[in-house]
Amino acid sequence: MTPRIRPDLATVPAYVPGKTFPGSVKLASNEVTFGPLPSVAAAIADAAASLNRYPDNGMVELTEALAKKLGVTPDNIQTGCGSVSLCQNLITITTTPGDEVLFGWRSFETYPLATRVAGATPVQIPLTGDHTYDLAAMAEAITERTRLIFVCNPNNPTGTIVTADDLVDFLDRVPPEIVVALDEAYIEYVQPSQAQSYDAIELHRRYPNLVVLRTFSKAYGLAGLRVGYAIADPTVIDGLRRVHVPFSVNTLAQAAAVACLAADDELLARTEAVVAERDRVTTCLRDLGYRVADSQANFVWIDLGADALDFAAASIDHGVVIRPFAGDGVRVTVTEAAETDVFLAFAENWARERRAGEHR
Repeated sequence: MTPRIRPDLATVPAYVPGKTFPGSVKLASNEVTFGPLPSVAAAIADAAASLNRYPDNGMVELTEALAKKLGVTPDNIQTGCGSVSLCQNLITITTTPGDEVLFGWRSFETYPLATRVAGATPVQIPLTGDHTYDLAAMAEAITERTRLIFVCNPNNPTGTIVTADDLVDFLDRVPPEIVVALDEAYIEYVQPSQAQSYDAIELHRRYPNLVVLRTFSKAYGLAGLRVGYAIADPTVIDGLRRVHVPFSVNTLAQAAAVACLAADDELLARTEAVVAERDRVTTCLRDLGYRVADSQANFVWIDLGADALDFAAASIDHGVVIRPFAGDGVRVTVTEAAETDVFLAFAENWARERRAGEHR
């Protein structure tokens, strides 16, 4: 007799991470190419000496450092094993089987997967024509079973952001008992227009049901250590602490994150180079005839429709790995010119071959 597990899990697809191949340029997982700053590396090395001890399960030093930086109290902060674990824990504390979790689509792939694992129902609202969250349509989709709403901003995988007015109008329309998670994993790369500019911490103070999610995985370059955090009303933070997996934010991650905050300006200055490269890549791709969304993240979205999988498969032959989304498009991480030039050379060749095929 085989071991018994929940039969409904057979219908839940496992999360598929970005692939890599020996010798290839990996532009599939939105990672940065630089390693930790010397001060951060030193903090990691010092922390390694105490790995025979459990991590601080209260993440006290990191929580206090974040609270001071953000101008909130420690009761407004909960850290986790990457912001993705906090996404899952928010689903856990807000839903029971049959409840609904609402989000735009296409968006972060964990949202529907984690929702189904919890026994709740994912409700996916199509993006607008410019690949942005359709907040008006999402507000209309709220039902008596809605318990949690994710707004991924910038959106993964399209990189687009909503306007401040649309966000505020949306928050005004959401019933105050429904939790809204503003997932800002890529916030450090955003250079908003006046219409897109807002202060998430001020919104959190204005709307007690708003949770702001951020991470050290992207701009801070700690993807391998897994540490993120939530800013929320103490009631929500209390719930997150109750379902926190003990010791899941490891000692090295806590030390590295604290050191990153101390070197904040130096680390985030690196984002300027990525933003400049993002603009260059976007311009080059559009000049080649590709449909590219207005990204505010460290990646670009190419709208390829049915050609997405073929495009991604062909890119591997050219020595570069990107992330395809069947029937929709591909997401390409923006790193530095030496890497993105490899991709752009492939994209130019693909476009040329396509044009030649159309004229045969």
